Amino acid sequence: MLIIDVDALHGIVYSYSIMSKKKVKVQWDSERIKALRTHLGKTQQELADQMGIRQQTISEWETGMYNPRGTSNTLLNILAERSEFKYRVKKSKDDSEKS
Repeated sequence: MLIIDVDALHGIVYSYSIMSKKKVKVQWDSERIKALRTHLGKTQQELADQMGIRQQTISEWETGMYNPRGTSNTLLNILAERSEFKYRVKKSKDDSEKS
């Protein structure tokens, strides 16, 4: 089980947000969140514990009920970057037909 110092985590998020002002922001949708969690090899509960949020929140993101914002979005970006997560944007059916 991973033990996290929440104050240190918030410091990392703050530093990351200051340093990443010029970086492209990722829009975290349900598919990308689930893909990241799978890439990390974590359950919803494990990812929630790592992020300091409720398991229900992860479930709500993965079902598309809500999208992460603010600090949660930044944490997802940090987790993706540190785990070398390569997410791909799927082409929609309309995009495929145009090619």
